[in-house]
Formats: sequence, C-alpha cells, structure tokens
Amino acid sequence: NFATAAQLNMVWPTVEQYNDDAYALSFLGQLLSRGKKAPMYKVLVEEKELTSRVGTYNRAQEIAGAFYVNVTANSGKNLADVEAAIFEAFAKFEEEGITDADVERLKAGEETDFYNGISSILGKSFQLAGYNMSAGDPGFITEDIENIKAVTKEDVIRVYNTYIKDKPFVLTSFVPKGQLELGAKDCVMAAVVEEEIKENVAVEVAEHNSEVVKTPSNFDRSIEPTQGPSPKLNIPTSWTAGLSNEMKVFGIEQTELPLVNFSLVIDGGHLLDSFDKIGVANLMTDIMMEGTATKTPQELEEAIELLGASIRMFTGDEAITVSGNTLVRNFDKTMDLVEEILLQPRWDEKELERIKLSTINSIKRSAANPNVVANNVMNKVLYGDKHMFAYPTSGTEESVESITMDDLKAFYEKNFSPSVSKFHIVGNITKDQTLKVLGDLETKWAAKEVVIPTYPLPTERDKASLYFVDIPNAKQSVISIGYLSMARTDPDYFPATVMNYKLGGSFSGNVNLILREEKGYTYGARTGFSGTKIPGTFGASSSVRTNTTYESVQIFKEEIEKYKNGISQEDLDFTKNALIKSNARAFESQFSLLGMLQNMSSYDLPADYKADEERIISAMTLEEHKRLANKHLDASKMGYLVVGDAATQFEAFKNAGFDEVILLDKDAKEVKVSDIKM
Repeated sequence: NFATAAQLNMVWPTVEQYNDDAYALSFLGQLLSRGKKAPMYKVLVEEKELTSRVGTYNRAQEIAGAFYVNVTANSGKNLADVEAAIFEAFAKFEEEGITDADVERLKAGEETDFYNGISSILGKSFQLAGYNMSAGDPGFITEDIENIKAVTKEDVIRVYNTYIKDKPFVLTSFVPKGQLELGAKDCVMAAVVEEEIKENVAVEVAEHNSEVVKTPSNFDRSIEPTQGPSPKLNIPTSWTAGLSNEMKVFGIEQTELPLVNFSLVIDGGHLLDSFDKIGVANLMTDIMMEGTATKTPQELEEAIELLGASIRMFTGDEAITVSGNTLVRNFDKTMDLVEEILLQPRWDEKELERIKLSTINSIKRSAANPNVVANNVMNKVLYGDKHMFAYPTSGTEESVESITMDDLKAFYEKNFSPSVSKFHIVGNITKDQTLKVLGDLETKWAAKEVVIPTYPLPTERDKASLYFVDIPNAKQSVISIGYLSMARTDPDYFPATVMNYKLGGSFSGNVNLILREEKGYTYGARTGFSGTKIPGTFGASSSVRTNTTYESVQIFKEEIEKYKNGISQEDLDFTKNALIKSNARAFESQFSLLGMLQNMSSYDLPADYKADEERIISAMTLEEHKRLANKHLDASKMGYLVVGDAATQFEAFKNAGFDEVILLDKDAKEVKVSDIKM
C-alpha cells in the first residue's frame, strides 16, 4: 500500500559461514555493486538510470548462506527492465573480469573492518561467540584473517560460476498498489492476507499456561547474581591545539588497535540553507565526494579503498561533517585525500544531475514511510515554518530540482572555512604526529568569516493539541509527542536526562513496560530530551497496533503527568545504578571517544565533563527529581501527533480532552475532515 517505487529481490543458495567459498562470495558481492567501477552500478545506475543504488551481498550463516541482489527502482521504472539489466551486468562482469588490484583493495578494507569489529568488549564477545558457534573454536580468529588474505581473483570468478551463473534463484517483485504493469515477467501473484483494521478497540488475548521445559544448569538461574561495586570512572587523557588558520584540534591517544578515527566538523550545515533553496548543504556534501579536480569519482573511490580507509561527508542540522576511519599507517595518505576533497572540488555537472535524481527518489520513498512523515510533520508543528529546523536537510522535490551548480559553488565559497571548524582524532597516534599530518591543511586552507544565521523560535505552547495525518489502511500508527525544551548547554539538560530515565529513557522505562510488556501494543516506547546549541525538544514516541492508537496516546499522556508526582527510592536507586555502571564501557571504543571529543568541542565542555555528569547522577535526590519533572514535563502543553488510519482512529480523539484536534497532510498543512475518506 505504501510503496511508491517497485522493488526486485533475487536470492541464490550458497554456503555456510567460514566455508572457504564464503570469503570469495563476500568479495564477489562487493565487486559486483560497490563503487563506480562495479558492473551493477555501471549498467543499472549510470547507463540505464533504472535505480539510484544496487545491493549485492552474500549472507553466510551457521547452516547455509544466500547471495542477494536488491534493487529499488526509480519511480515508474519497470522491474522486467531491471531484471534484464541485472543479467546484462552479470555478462559485463564475465566479459571484463576483475584484477588482482581489485581484490587487494577489498582486502585492505577487510583488515580495517576486522579491527573495527573487535574495538569494543561487546564486539570481541560477539566475535568469540560466533567463532565458537559456527567454527567450533573461539580461537578461530587467526585462521579467519588468513582466509580473508588468501582470496584470489580466481576464487571470486570460480564461486560466481559455481553458485550464481545459470543457477536457480528465487525472485520477488514488489510494486506500488495498482501498478502491476511494473512487475517482473512471469511472476506469480503472492497470496498476502491483510490484517483487518478495526475500530479503536484493543483485543484481549487469553493467556494459556504451557509447561516450560528448562535447560539443565549447574546453578540456580532464578537467583540474581550479587552486584559488585560501581566501577571507578577512568576518563582518558585528551589534548587540544589551535592551528594558525583558526581550526581547533581535539585528540585522544589510544594504543590498543592500529587504527585512527577522525572527524572534521564544519559549523553551519542545514542552518546555512536558504528557504528558497533548501537542500543545498546536503547536495554540497554529496557532490564533494564525487571526485576531485584531479581524480574522477572512480579514481577517488579506488584511492580510498586502496588504503583500507573510509571517508564520509554528510550534512546535519548544525554542521557539515567529514568523518574517516583508517589504519594508522595510512593516516597521512588518508588526510591527503581529505585535503583534496575539501580544497579541490570537481564540480561535475553529470554527477550533480545523478545525485539530484537520487535525492528526489529518496524523498519520494520517504513520503511513504510513516516514521519519516511523523518526524517531518512534528518538526513543522514544533518549530514553525520560519525556522530552518522545520524542514528536512534533504530539501523537497521542488527545492532539489531547482538547485544548480552555481548554488553549490556559492555555498562552498561562502561557508567552508577553518575558522568554524574543529578536527577530532582518536587512535594509535600522538599529538605531535597528528599536528604534523595536519600541517598541509593548516597552510593551504585559509580562514574567512562565516556568519551562521539564527532563526526565531515560536512562542511557548499553551495547549494540548492533537494532530492527525491520514495514512489510509495503515496497519500501525506512529505516535509522536512533545514540545520545545532546552538546549544541550542548559544547566538542567543533563539532570533532566537523568530524571527522564525511568519514564522512558531505557527499556525498563514506565511507558515501555506498560505499552510493550503489559499491553503488547508495540515493540518499543520511549521518551527523552534532545538538544544542541539551539533549544531542542522533549519527545515521546512509539509505533503501535492501529486498533490501540487512542489508548496508547492516553497512556503516554497519563504517564507523563503521573511522573510529576515523583518516583520511589527504589526507582531512583535503579536509575543511578544503571547510569553509573553504563559508564564502565563508555570509553572503550574509538567511536565513543570521538563522540566525547565532539561533545567537548561543540558545547564547550571541560575534558572531565563525564565526571561532572556522574556527580550529578550520584547527587540526585527524590526532591530534585520531582522538581525537574514538574519544571520540564507538562502534558497539557504538548503536541500529540498520530500518523495512521483516520477512517478507523480519528473519531475517538474528538472528545478525548484535547484543546484542539486538527487534521494535517504530509506537509503539515491543515485539511478538512471532508477531504479525508472516512
């Protein structure tokens, strides 16, 4: 019902995990579709423009595996053409083959990925358990690495011929409702029984007690182990530096693995978009990863892969971020590529048109996703149409279509500057080594003034409003509740996150225990504060069965109000214990340490801010908890948004105690009840 584009999936049976052929099949999946050189990309994306992306991969599991091809077609494209193009790409692969260099590039990336996979205690545990389960030996790690290194181009061609070429496969073809002509050839209609949507009545399911057969154990699993003392907080030592071009640098040396993770955060991001060209910042980061002045998109990709590195560039609400992950021995060469990307854009018109088409298709698909609709509408409701946060970073179909290369060049010239940039690095590298590598960027990237605009916030809400967006025949309703609250820099921000923990900040939060564990209406319900340098929101959300929509909204409303009466000492102790003990693993991975540095630089936090937060947790009293709840939670002033089936669910809210009940469309514009098929 919700699909806006057709999707084709093809599956071939393959081998179990850690079988020698599984390694070559993994390489095959990457070589077929990843990167500009890949035959699937060349044929389906570049030449025929049937899709924006193709996924090919092998999924090896304990008993057997499967090789997948997934394609979501561009709007209006026929899956028969997609299927034919896939086999054309296979033929191209057979004709052109692969090189030793192609395989070596993948091996470099596999090495980096392997170290990333064991960068945390959880990752190490999963790896050991996986080896024990599927290979029969938790110490299989050495053999696993050697098997990856042993893959040759001949192995890749052999497994293609053995498992894929001319072999039976299963194909599924999904098309938007009423567009059967887009389906693949010779498909048999699948018999899908749709759930009947009923009025707003939850069905009670009778419980049937069955005998539980317990696995024999040498200890009593009904007795909870005695908890040990809370671990001592050990905050890693960080360093800072300022470069002559005004860029600030933050770092932590961690020597466990031969890796570095880094991020360059350029302030501004979506805030620097203009209302008539929303989406420029987002397209900017996409186009800058499509080659440089001296490298084609394919050459840039291959240069990054040869280092076993990854470089990403993306736009957020308040910043553009360049992030990277690489082996420490290749950090200098990786930064050479980052410098080239930043200072020598390619400005390729052909790539811009492809990226615009891909972005527009993504926006169209998002319009069929109730969760995305809820997020976009809620932002409009809370921030109003005069604030940039009311609009998605991707822009709209119309705004993206209107953006030109000149718009991107103007944005780049005006807003890219080290004066509003911070560089963060974590890994097996010293401060002196880092600053030496950054020397070129310091010299070549000159500072200039960048003015980041501010936008007016709407006046404080004074009523409880129910907003309903109709998704006809929706089997679930998305619920989003909230109002504007604090900035991350507000002194109450972290104490309020502690206060929220038992309400909905964890799996054991009250709203989740009621809506999931007790009622069975949802897989998860949560509440929380989000904020940056700009005031953020308090929000509550869940996706629930359609016929429980009204009751679920009322439960959220009641629990938020009830929470202001205070919690028990037992619940407060639980909160403190959970939050303090969670810090034991807060600094183990490079990714988590990088996040800590980014918080320090973004919000001007001290190096030991985590210790300050732990003191706040320890000092929390029942009285302070209640004060924070009464100050920052007011259900009578929140916006309540439901995205679901209006025909069966809207009527129940008309006399449910809300100050106003409003129907909206997907663009947050008010519509009349008569415009909806009820």
